[in-house]
Amino acid sequence: MISTELKKYTWFIHTRNYLLLVIFMVVAFAAQSQSLSDIQNLRVDNLSDAQIEQLIKRAEANGLTTNQLTALARERGMPAAEAAKLSRRISELQMTVSSQSEVQGADGNRSINGYKETDMFDSIRRSDPYYELTEKQKKIFGYKLFHNRDLNFSPSLNIPTPQSYVIGSGDQLLLDVYGASQQSYDLSVSPEGRILVPNVGPIQVGGSTIAAASARIKTSLGRIYSGLNGANPNTFIQLRLGNIRSIKVSMVGELTKPGTYTLPSFATVFNGLYAAGGPNENGAFRKIQVYRDSRLVATVDIYEFLAKGEQSSNITLQDNDVVIVPPVETRVEISGPVRREGLFEVKAGEYLNDLYLYTGGFTSMAYQDRVTVRRIENNQRKVVDVPSEEFGSFSLKDGDEILIGEALDRFSNRVQVTGSVIRPGEYSLDEGGLTVKGLVDKAQGLKPEAFATRATLYRTSADLTLAAEPLDLNGILTGTVADVPLKNEDLLFVPSRYDIQEEYYVKISGEINYPGTYPYAAEMTVGDLILRSGGLLESATNSSIEIARRVRDGSSGKMAEIQTLTINPDLELTAEEKNSPLQPFDHVFIRRSPGFEREQLVSIHGEVTYPGDFAIASANERISDVIKRAGGITKFAYPKGASLIRRTVYYKGPTEKELREQSLKEILSNLDPETNREGNEAEQLLYERIDKKLAQNELEKLQKEQAEQKRRFFEISPAFDTLRQDSSLTTMRMKEQDFVGIDLGYILQHPGSEEDLILMEGDVIQVPKELQTVRMVGEVLLPTTTRFSKTSVLKDYISKAGGFTENARRGKTYVVYANGDAQRTRNFLGLKIYPQLEPGAEIVVPKKPQRISMGPAGWIGIASSLATVAILVQTLVNNSK
Repeated sequence: MISTELKKYTWFIHTRNYLLLVIFMVVAFAAQSQSLSDIQNLRVDNLSDAQIEQLIKRAEANGLTTNQLTALARERGMPAAEAAKLSRRISELQMTVSSQSEVQGADGNRSINGYKETDMFDSIRRSDPYYELTEKQKKIFGYKLFHNRDLNFSPSLNIPTPQSYVIGSGDQLLLDVYGASQQSYDLSVSPEGRILVPNVGPIQVGGSTIAAASARIKTSLGRIYSGLNGANPNTFIQLRLGNIRSIKVSMVGELTKPGTYTLPSFATVFNGLYAAGGPNENGAFRKIQVYRDSRLVATVDIYEFLAKGEQSSNITLQDNDVVIVPPVETRVEISGPVRREGLFEVKAGEYLNDLYLYTGGFTSMAYQDRVTVRRIENNQRKVVDVPSEEFGSFSLKDGDEILIGEALDRFSNRVQVTGSVIRPGEYSLDEGGLTVKGLVDKAQGLKPEAFATRATLYRTSADLTLAAEPLDLNGILTGTVADVPLKNEDLLFVPSRYDIQEEYYVKISGEINYPGTYPYAAEMTVGDLILRSGGLLESATNSSIEIARRVRDGSSGKMAEIQTLTINPDLELTAEEKNSPLQPFDHVFIRRSPGFEREQLVSIHGEVTYPGDFAIASANERISDVIKRAGGITKFAYPKGASLIRRTVYYKGPTEKELREQSLKEILSNLDPETNREGNEAEQLLYERIDKKLAQNELEKLQKEQAEQKRRFFEISPAFDTLRQDSSLTTMRMKEQDFVGIDLGYILQHPGSEEDLILMEGDVIQVPKELQTVRMVGEVLLPTTTRFSKTSVLKDYISKAGGFTENARRGKTYVVYANGDAQRTRNFLGLKIYPQLEPGAEIVVPKKPQRISMGPAGWIGIASSLATVAILVQTLVNNSK
């Protein structure tokens, strides 16, 4: 019974806790939703960055992004202008967070885009001392003074005792007697304002300054210290403050945090204002009143302190003082090119000219002859133009907006000269006037490449349209043509002859060290261009050099003029070469010498007497010839298994340039003094030349790679190129090497026969040892290698591999022999004839192609097509009747 009651009680407790949790979550969600329900009433200018931050966090708590937050505000009725401001403020805050992101700290907190999970806005709070202020508060002049976290207005207590300090109850006074008599007293001021001096009695000091209290104490102590009195005293006293008292000051009115504050007795009005957060948005900064015993004792003007450093009214506060910040009476806004824009408070009797003291004055871009004042008068807005002579007498009213205009972005006496002059730029138009010749003289004359036959004078018309006037500049400078007077904003353009003609160049290609395009020079010959491009290669011929020249007259149908030339092999200048100078845009072709051939290598591996690389001796050298040069095959060779590996058309071997570069690298490596012996002077010079050439080759290679990458990036492969689309087909068809089946035994017995192939560069002949195995691969149960048997056929070997798999395509089984030949299975009258086996053969069983069964949609399509055909046939039959 007790257990049952206990279970019921436990169930009740759990149920109650669950309900309380649900209610709490609902209330919390409702509170967050309520915080966004009145978003349409927000005024973005009145929100601080901290409030924007809270708005973002509340939106994220409700699953809203910042864009959705702006959209929600528009849906709830927020004006479009306010919504745009909200979006801009959110973006600026997020950009500030991004620019001040920090990497994840050592504490291991998770970070999002570089911000710690705890608070992603913490970085800009630390960097912006005015993070909590709204845009309007930041504009109020003087408002930041009391909201700067880096500024401290606490009074300094480590100062000499002020003689004007008024002593009050709770102060500690340190009295020193020195001279003929020595004594020190530690005295506390009683609530009645008295101190008790031993052997003297109580002395009234409350309400007195330090100076007055010192005189009173000296008179009292004179009764026991006679040396204090007289014309020549020998005993002296000094009164100092020890621990000072605290005072209560009431801060009331338009303050951020009004109330009664406990301050040190050294505190001034500014200390009290800082403790109370300073005046709020509606508080006055220029008429802060201090009342003491119901009397006005001081009026503080914060602007005087900010603009002039004047703080004579910043008096020391006393106990029970009342500081009142009244509402602001007249506040105006000034914007435009001044040193300090914002909202400024104006006192009675101040004029527009006085306001510039607090703004810092005009900037250099300000239009100072007139300002525009927007004013509310008679319940409507009006605009007042104030000329500069009225700045000292124009009175300001509350709500005035003072707009400072900007100086015009135009010049009153500027002329310019550009192009081929020594010193182009801007020049002043003198009062006496300036001409084209005078402007060229100011620019220190023309450059040698200047095209003085014609220049252009660009002028700005009265309606600010552009006009151009052609000039005979050469005639103006020589005096044969009348000079032209210049006007304001004239621009003289002197062209260069290189600006009005195509750049001249010549090209060279073929058997040359550095083919390419080179600048054209007058009287340049083919030999000069060959020297410029690094000289001829060993494979080049000095005869039949071809020059392709542009045709100026295309009416004849000719596309180029072809000229052939022979130069001296040692590049000595001949009369023929000198009489055939190059012309701009010529293209020179250096041909390969007909008798030049680079060595071509083949390789022999395996069972020959001298395996290795062999150079092809003649164009018709065959397999039998090179086997003979290799000493013939050994007694362990298996000729039937010999194979030939040959390069395909897709083989990408090293180019001649790359082979030459590889040779240079080997020479450089062998000349390197760090890894080889020290070389003589000739070897050192050779080492430097080769190193320079290789560096230039690497630079060219890098530039080509960058250009190729850029080309591939913008290249669009054609859709019909199936060879490139099918990667497997590409792999098969674009192999760089292939096996070529040969019968080496027959070749050696019948040299020069059709089987004895002519060798090509890169051929690899492999002569294996006697082979004794057969390999089974593909769709067999156990792919393996087994011993060759003369009595076994293909099925016997398949059986040794466990037989065919279910996916085996038996009829397509084929055999690859050791020499690279292959034979397939044949069918005759339904019988499968399998190929014969030889040592080293490989049996390949391919896989059945995957068949895709037709689904319901396919059958429906076929049925629809048949029905359409039937209807068409029926229609044709009916029409024929």
